[in-house]
Amino acid sequence: MRFVSPKIDFTFKKIFGSETSEPILISFLNAIIYGGEDTIKSLKIINPYNPGQISDFKETYLDVKATLADESIVVIEVQIGRMNGVPKLIMYNLAKAYANQVKTVEDCLKLKPAISVTIVDFVLFKESKKVITKFNFQQDEQEQEQPLKYPDEELQLFFVELPKFKKDLAELSSLSDKWIYFLKDAPSLETIPENLGEIEEIERALTIANQAGMTEEELEIADRRSIALQDEKGRIDYAREQGKEQGKEEGKKEGRRTEALSLVMVLVRQSFGDIPQAIASQIQDLNLEDLENLVKVFLSFKSLEEMSSWLQERR
Repeated sequence: MRFVSPKIDFTFKKIFGSETSEPILISFLNAIIYGGEDTIKSLKIINPYNPGQISDFKETYLDVKATLADESIVVIEVQIGRMNGVPKLIMYNLAKAYANQVKTVEDCLKLKPAISVTIVDFVLFKESKKVITKFNFQQDEQEQEQPLKYPDEELQLFFVELPKFKKDLAELSSLSDKWIYFLKDAPSLETIPENLGEIEEIERALTIANQAGMTEEELEIADRRSIALQDEKGRIDYAREQGKEQGKEEGKKEGRRTEALSLVMVLVRQSFGDIPQAIASQIQDLNLEDLENLVKVFLSFKSLEEMSSWLQERR
């Protein structure tokens, strides 16, 4: 057996975001959010994966959205290449999922909690050794001797940092261990190991990722997407290293510009889908200052036309 990496965008969505993936996603979310407790009993996947859409994946990230039985919203994302704007992008996606539940301020009492689960293939929090990190709102420690938590856990963020996970097959014990191992090391497996196969949902996930069960078109897409994702990751890493090695202001600016451009293109494609080449070229021609300004004002654009007008003013 050979398995396609779950970190490849279309493979990830095929595993976790298909119409038949609900039990798999429930097991995964219970492992990451609730420490393996059988808390989530049911959910509904929003905009499920469609095999006919596999050729449309163009971004270097991907998300799967679901609603839980209590109507909470969960956004699951994969980030392959590190960019300076990753935390902002994740918060933007979570805030958008939360706010999009209602149309007017008067309906705010109808808002349900929103949870973000982000899998990153790089170290995001260098000061911590934890593989899974959770954030929610609470009072600043300097404000009071005994910090207060915000009354409602409306927004929660979970991060899974794959490079920090060092366990091998024999060391896997918890459900979260097994799911993280699957995400990180599935391509290195030759068979379905017994300690992974005993979890029905992980066995099903590995069956989906098995190359033998994929069509020729899907294998071609997987190969092409893997190359594209590695190229993008390499481009970002190279720009960052160039800035470090050169130690020159120009090198640092180019590294920042590359990261800002990557972030802008993710935001644009997420909000507007495919865009005309003319607009893409205008974005790529922006200098560092304009790219960073575009990130700041992006939330104010209600349409592609509004963003296009903004770009025209910078020509």
